[in-house]
Amino acid sequence: MKTEWRIFLIIAGFLLGATVLYGAWTYGDSGGQVEWVGTVALLLSFLLCAMCGGFFWFVSRRIDLRPEDRPDGEIADGAGEIGFFSPGSYWPVGIALAAAIAGLGLVFWQFWLLGLGLVLVIVTACGLLFEYYSGTRRTAEH
Repeated sequence: MKTEWRIFLIIAGFLLGATVLYGAWTYGDSGGQVEWVGTVALLLSFLLCAMCGGFFWFVSRRIDLRPEDRPDGEIADGAGEIGFFSPGSYWPVGIALAAAIAGLGLVFWQFWLLGLGLVLVIVTACGLLFEYYSGTRRTAEH
């Protein structure tokens, strides 16, 4: 995680500098009017990279070093079971269809269709999240 947070925060720093430079450049070039669309897009890109970099930095402090983070790490150190990956799920298709319905509601400015699409997005995202939840909860006492 050490490499990831550094990459994201370096890109975030570049984007912050580009935002300031772009805003100042458009202000001076157009005679006192900042071009807001590009400035806001660069600012939001900076915030997104800073958020990802901050998350990776936060996680990297709480976990042990991975083999790729250690200077003496070998390729064989990363071998073994990585985790559980779903063999196949239809929920992402449902999320895409629900997002398309919400997008159509936004495009045609139909609030009922937008609301229906957003509710469907939430329902399908919950379906994806709880796909493998069996409902049984085991404690140390049993």
